[in-house]
Amino acid sequence: MSRVQLALRVADLEASIAFYSRLFGAEPAKIRPGYANFAVTEPPLKLVLLEGETGEATRLDHLGVEVATTDEVAAATSRLAESGLATFAQNDTSCCYALQDKVWVTAPGAEPWEVYTVKADADTLGTSADDACCATGQAEPAPARGGCGCRPS
Repeated sequence: MSRVQLALRVADLEASIAFYSRLFGAEPAKIRPGYANFAVTEPPLKLVLLEGETGEATRLDHLGVEVATTDEVAAATSRLAESGLATFAQNDTSCCYALQDKVWVTAPGAEPWEVYTVKADADTLGTSADDACCATGQAEPAPARGGCGCRPS
């Protein structure tokens, strides 16, 4: 099972949960402080909502592809690196209330993409951005922003 992930930073988490519940005809798979996600069956989508600043417009946080196993993450890491993309791998990292293995790449427009698998639930949102490096060709520390993801500086 693979599905595309869209992570949005939203100003009003409760209103966004209500809207996306109606849009997709589904309730969130997980709700935690400052966080919600939807595991939409059709179309196959993992929608992640991260609480942003009050009054801010909704914006893209990051994109991803959720895969079923760590082996699939490893295969994606090899394929991406062999194709010439700069990669940054994270194993056993806590992000989005889940323990994950993942690899990051950054697209030409500076949008971060991850290929990841969820290994278990976690009790905290996690801040993998605190110790991540953006895959821009130069490993630079990503600024901490209290959410998940590799972010360009």
